[in-house]
Amino acid sequence: MHSRTLLTLRLCALLGIVLSCVSSHSALMGIAPAPQSPPRYETRAEHDPNGIGKFYMGREIAMVMGHEASDWLDRPEREQEENPAKLMAALKLKPGMAVADIGAGSGYYTFRLAKAVGKTGRVYAVDIQQEMLDLINERQRKLGLRNVVTVMGAIDDPKLKPNSIDLIILVDVYHEFDHPYEMNVNMVKALKPGGRLAFVEFRMEDEEVPIKLVHKMSEAQVKKEMAAHPELKWVETYKGLPWQHLIVFAKKGMPGRT
Repeated sequence: MHSRTLLTLRLCALLGIVLSCVSSHSALMGIAPAPQSPPRYETRAEHDPNGIGKFYMGREIAMVMGHEASDWLDRPEREQEENPAKLMAALKLKPGMAVADIGAGSGYYTFRLAKAVGKTGRVYAVDIQQEMLDLINERQRKLGLRNVVTVMGAIDDPKLKPNSIDLIILVDVYHEFDHPYEMNVNMVKALKPGGRLAFVEFRMEDEEVPIKLVHKMSEAQVKKEMAAHPELKWVETYKGLPWQHLIVFAKKGMPGRT
């Protein structure tokens, strides 16, 4: 046998003996092994048919809406159900801001945001379906705009530059994130100090809102999940929309500082 191989085998055997001794000593001394952290996500066989059977902090994650349903995103009824003009006013947008529309879909809000931030601003339309991004690119071409940038995101990362975004908005999409914790980590990284993270979700608290259960979220649940990210602080909850609430957090730190 090669001398180097023989030496490696002897070292491995010696290491095994040492580890065994340490384990035996800990047991004799009554030292319990370090507790294992509970898994971040839970999978259940029995679940809502509109969910994926994966749970985060007690909430089942909803199925993602495919690009085949893009027409539903642009339905005329959204004007009455969501009152986008009220939402846009509540966001307090300013010209020159960098905004990320995550889960942008067909761009229903993307182009409203683009108008609000003006030519000096940028809107990053993020989606995980290329077909949705293609729709947005085509609409931007037809409208003659130049301030919308499409971004192919991942299920755990929006693929945005660190400390680059003034506002991240998620309209009826966060509850579908397959990896919400990881997405939150990366969204917080993308925010500038003082930047805001805005959740627009159908109100779980209101039984009159005619939306499937797993596609609703309560204010308490959103706050519970954001508490896992100490870099954020709750700013406000706006309840003036017909069916949704706008729940806003901000990244701690002064604007302009990294």
